[in-house]
Amino acid sequence: MYVPIIGDLTLLNILVLIVGLVIIWIIISIPVYLAAKFVTAGESTLGNAMSATLFGPIIYAATIFLVNIFLGSLFGSGVYIWALVLAFVAWVGVFKASFHTGWLSALAIAVLAILVFAAISVLFGVLLGVTVPAPFFPQF
Repeated sequence: MYVPIIGDLTLLNILVLIVGLVIIWIIISIPVYLAAKFVTAGESTLGNAMSATLFGPIIYAATIFLVNIFLGSLFGSGVYIWALVLAFVAWVGVFKASFHTGWLSALAIAVLAILVFAAISVLFGVLLGVTVPAPFFPQF
């Protein structure tokens, strides 16, 4: 069987990468789903959480990129802080649209999802010796 090679990537490696990304996407959606279930009193679905975790980072990255491109030359390096703030507001807007809630409920889902993710990460770290690398966790 001939498998085309693209650099060091084979078709099998690309397939494994895609399957791995889908598994990570599902795992990351679980804390968002649990937070949304709590905030929306059980009205959210895993599909809503998966759409929020799919489009949230895309909108976040696009917002940072566009703010830095269009406003970076005008305001210098200080615009990066504003880009982060606007990107977070855009991400909360994705939560608002995905879960059909208000801004405050969407913010609560975002903050609660971060806390649930941190708690699950610590639990896995303690029970299984597995850690999830994240820049906001302290390094010991």
